[in-house]
Amino acid sequence: MSMRCTSYAVFSAAVCLLPGGPAASSAQGAGPVAGYPSRPIRVVVPFTPGGQPDIVARLIGPKLTESLGQQVVVDNRPGAGGVVGGRIVAGSTPDGYTLLSVSAAHAIAPATRANPGYHPVKDFAGVSMTANAAYYLVVPNSLEIRTVKDLIALAKAKPGQLNFTSAGTGSATHFGAELFKFTAGVDMVHVPHRGIPEALTDTVAGRAHFFMAPFGSSIGLIRDGRLRALAVSTVQRSRVTPDIPTIAESGLPGFRYDSWAAWYAPAKTPRAIINQLNHEIARVLKLPDTEQRLHAIGIEPVSSTPQQLDKFTAEQVAAAAELARKAGIKPE
Repeated sequence: MSMRCTSYAVFSAAVCLLPGGPAASSAQGAGPVAGYPSRPIRVVVPFTPGGQPDIVARLIGPKLTESLGQQVVVDNRPGAGGVVGGRIVAGSTPDGYTLLSVSAAHAIAPATRANPGYHPVKDFAGVSMTANAAYYLVVPNSLEIRTVKDLIALAKAKPGQLNFTSAGTGSATHFGAELFKFTAGVDMVHVPHRGIPEALTDTVAGRAHFFMAPFGSSIGLIRDGRLRALAVSTVQRSRVTPDIPTIAESGLPGFRYDSWAAWYAPAKTPRAIINQLNHEIARVLKLPDTEQRLHAIGIEPVSSTPQQLDKFTAEQVAAAAELARKAGIKPE
């Protein structure tokens, strides 16, 4: 399979990835490591069950258990926007037995936390990208608008009077909305919540004027007609909702904000172990049943080499810091 270069941008970060295919460099030094694994592998998900990093980890885990001969256990450790789980993995022994399945929150942490207790680049080694999906720009049915251009026009007509919600200050849903606000050149008020369910409830009730909602959490409300989806945040329309346009084609050319997930190991984990895990993850993501199950819930399986993920992470950290600066988001 040939490689394609895809932009997974907060602003302009890019990384060459293979969607669901084997990572380009995994063949080199990717064979089984003698004696590894000899006990269960723990995959820490720093969020509550049900989010993209959790769904993908629980899909990959059993298949890795089969091929590696040791149980791969998903361990949800939510708290502080992913920081609690990140600290657990960053501080663990770098032996390949404690891994992290995380979202864009991993790269955002330095821009929102004064002292997260780790650095997403220096304290981790990329294993592989695992997934990518769209956010849906949703509005309440009570808001009489039908398009992204309508939302922008209303916000410009009422500067500072409309609001948007998020799953919390510094969350990926917050940063996605800030990017929209910055790109559209509108003045809107941020009303953060403790999580996605609360943000969705506020939007359905009409107390929030828009929310950059993850697909899995919002698609039921969209299909039931309780929320109106104006557009998706990815560069292409979702195969699950092909009738919903992208934000880029709806008046903001070049806009892109993806919901991505990836696996990391603690820094200094032996390269041979990382390569073995990378090879196995890429294989699992390419399996037809894996692709089918992820596509059904709006997720694209995407693998990368460890080196590509490390480069991508560094670019995302820099882009998040720049967006935080422009949006006036201060580390807490």
